[in-house]
Amino acid sequence: MSRVKGGPRAHARHRKVIKAAKGYYGRRKNCFRTAVQAVEKAGQYAYRDRRNKKRDFRSLWIQRINAAARMHGMNYSTFMHGLKLTGIELDRKVLSDIAIRDEKGFEAIAKQVADALKKAQKKAA
Repeated sequence: MSRVKGGPRAHARHRKVIKAAKGYYGRRKNCFRTAVQAVEKAGQYAYRDRRNKKRDFRSLWIQRINAAARMHGMNYSTFMHGLKLTGIELDRKVLSDIAIRDEKGFEAIAKQVADALKKAQKKAA
């Protein structure tokens, strides 16, 4: 009885891994063993970074809003507090976009926020 080596199946598996490792540097792209390790590690990074991407973008939006708010004489935290007081419900992504693309629009929002903060100060005093 002859031995079955599973050639087509093994070849297909190898081809799948090598295809996934396309573009990698050195042996990682064409040596099956190292390609398997590289592809697995890439999968781990991809899984982790799908979650980290959300953090990174939120951080970027906050930095942009802070920079725009400082141009109007307040910092990020007071701007966001004033935004709550005015009842404007815009998320950070949209606020960041307005700050970059529509300076006049952000200026109008900042003016409303400043007015709301002044009213709150008068009320507290």
